Amino acid sequence: VQLQASGGGLVQAGASLRLSCAASEQIFSAYSVGWFRQAPGKEREFVTGINYSGMNTYTADSVKGRFTISRDNAKNSVYLQMNSLRPEDTAIYFCAAKLYGSGNERGSDRYSNWGQGTEVTVSS
Repeated sequence: VQLQASGGGLVQAGASLRLSCAASEQIFSAYSVGWFRQAPGKEREFVTGINYSGMNTYTADSVKGRFTISRDNAKNSVYLQMNSLRPEDTAIYFCAAKLYGSGNERGSDRYSNWGQGTEVTVSS
């Protein structure tokens, strides 16, 4: 499955953004999806994940309460709603998919399908 992430941009601290991850195939509903981010000079880190149905979500402590993942399988899409953005949220955000995954795969090596990334910059 091919993925395309979009929705990034430059915002001020405290603002919101909604990222989208669009998949190329209807079989997308069989995939769990994770959002990862990579800041300059840092390793890629897990942000949040969702299982195939959308019933189960998992979120890193660093964004819990501010970021929400959701999906619409009818549209082959997963979304990341980011509220109360902070300068430390600045990174390139990637979506990744794993066939029959749980959504709680937090290592980037667990995913074989990746989008191209969308850049989020939060100014103070």
